[in-house]
Amino acid sequence: MKIGVLGAGSWGTALATLLAEKGFEVMLWHRREEFINDMIIKGENTKYLPGVPFDNNIYPTNNLEKAVVDCEIVILAVPSHGIRELCQNIKGFVSADQHIVNVAKGIEDKTYFRLSQVVNEELSYNNVYVLSGPSHAEEVAKKLPTTVVISGEERSKCEYLQDVFSTDNFRVYTNPDMIGVELGGALKNIIALGAGISDGLGYGDNSKAALMTRGIAEISRLGKILGAKTETFAGLTGIGDLIVTCTSMHSRNRRAGIKLGQGEKLEKVLEDIGMVVEGIKATKTAYELSNKFECEMPITRGIYKILYENMDPRDIVTQIMTRSNKHEIEEINSLYYYGWN
Repeated sequence: MKIGVLGAGSWGTALATLLAEKGFEVMLWHRREEFINDMIIKGENTKYLPGVPFDNNIYPTNNLEKAVVDCEIVILAVPSHGIRELCQNIKGFVSADQHIVNVAKGIEDKTYFRLSQVVNEELSYNNVYVLSGPSHAEEVAKKLPTTVVISGEERSKCEYLQDVFSTDNFRVYTNPDMIGVELGGALKNIIALGAGISDGLGYGDNSKAALMTRGIAEISRLGKILGAKTETFAGLTGIGDLIVTCTSMHSRNRRAGIKLGQGEKLEKVLEDIGMVVEGIKATKTAYELSNKFECEMPITRGIYKILYENMDPRDIVTQIMTRSNKHEIEEINSLYYYGWN
């Protein structure tokens, strides 16, 4: 089988490595020719995933048509804000029988589309599938045990893709709730920024536990309004992804939050990180959605004020802690899914 991985960042490269080691022929695309040449010469991605040598089945290329044509599966692994342009660029190359798998996490600015909606709008004859979950590229590349979720409209195709991606160290579950899977992956980045800010301020484990727990509550609240099954957020793409992103130094969102909590300006933080911090744009989008649907999201609103209104993080913490008293358990949810074909 031939598989195209479009995007040679850390996650795209880790997935290319995983699939190549299973014996698949993997085309690894990046737009810059000099970057591709460097990977070919050095036999690894020294910028985004250093120390992980390429399998012989990986073929780096900057030719987008070559990376797509004749591939049974095409994986979209560019940052979320680049998904629409990428789909527009491959529209003339993809065919209806190809499986499009998105692994980026985010919500499109202004349209508020989930990324699967963006893909389906541009590639209207392809059903898109989503691979998401707690999966740092660095650990996947080292073959450390990892579990993720594949979601899409057709159960049989999800189970087919489950088999394609699964290894002894990379366990893939299926989940019919694509809305919840996508929103969990996108919105947890906001809470991870908050966790980093908490660490940067010098707060302790109690603070982070509270932030994560109430964070998943407001993610679930918005998710339900947008059509997700709230129980999905108790799984790998909700709590699971939230835990790993809020606690690991592999997390760009947490690292960015730490610097913000220590008083660094956002522009300097992004320069130091050197890669896309998805939580920055996700915060703005979620803040606007919370206003649109009158959804109570105090943590998201607080992080928005830190990022976009230059408010002092300590003042935001005080505002959140002194809100009017609430009940913790807002609702009881069914444990069953319905209507998945």
